[in-house]
Amino acid sequence: MRVVPFLRLAVVAAASIHFGLAPAAAQNVLGLDDMSCAAWGGAKGDPDQRAAHVVWIRGFLSGHNYALPKQQVATISSGTIENFINRYCASNPKGSFGDGAMRLSDQFSGRNQPIRK
Repeated sequence: MRVVPFLRLAVVAAASIHFGLAPAAAQNVLGLDDMSCAAWGGAKGDPDQRAAHVVWIRGFLSGHNYALPKQQVATISSGTIENFINRYCASNPKGSFGDGAMRLSDQFSGRNQPIRK
């Protein structure tokens, strides 16, 4: 076995993992029974169900803050959450409002901003 080709392969593999070229592990998101955008839209006329959805999203954002203390989502109103998820689900009708919550955390934590020194 030649050491040089093996070393090159090891360096490429390590770099791929380091720079995110390897597939990311799937997120195990624990949610409500139906996390679809259709369920989100159907809850519009049911204040209790819509409140449960918004509370779940608030819990998700709290989990984000716990996991990423340097990228906190600041105080956010229920109206802002609803407006964001309404727009997300309008653009992704076959999607999940859980995915919308992930995009909400990205936007409101600054993760979508360029890295600054």
